[in-house]
Amino acid sequence: MRHAGLLSLIAVLLPASVAAYAQPTTVIPRENVRYEHARVLRVTPVYQVLTASRMEERCEGDEQDSRLSRVVGAVKKALKNDPPKTGVCRMVQVDQQFRRAIAYDVDYTYRGSKYRSRLAEDPGSLLRIRISVMPVP
Repeated sequence: MRHAGLLSLIAVLLPASVAAYAQPTTVIPRENVRYEHARVLRVTPVYQVLTASRMEERCEGDEQDSRLSRVVGAVKKALKNDPPKTGVCRMVQVDQQFRRAIAYDVDYTYRGSKYRSRLAEDPGSLLRIRISVMPVP
């Protein structure tokens, strides 16, 4: 009788364990990653050009007269007691351009091969790189 109970228990458990074993399993290959350093060959800044405008007062004769001649003229007028002459002045827009680095094109070499990447910062003489190896399915 003991054998009959044991056999019936095996008969119940065996199909469940075979079914669990026979189910297909998905294997996700794990990425092999390591970090190394590459030698930087050249760093080239990438610039953005910005234009700033401001208003400035310009008077007639300001562009033609040198600083020295204006000083001499002012001294002469003061000594002669001449009333100051008023020139025609107007506001003009003056544009000024600024360049700022927004990225860096970096040429580097790793194990005999040359690469180029655009980075946010200048890496210096060595660039830390990520090496990843995975099989192709």
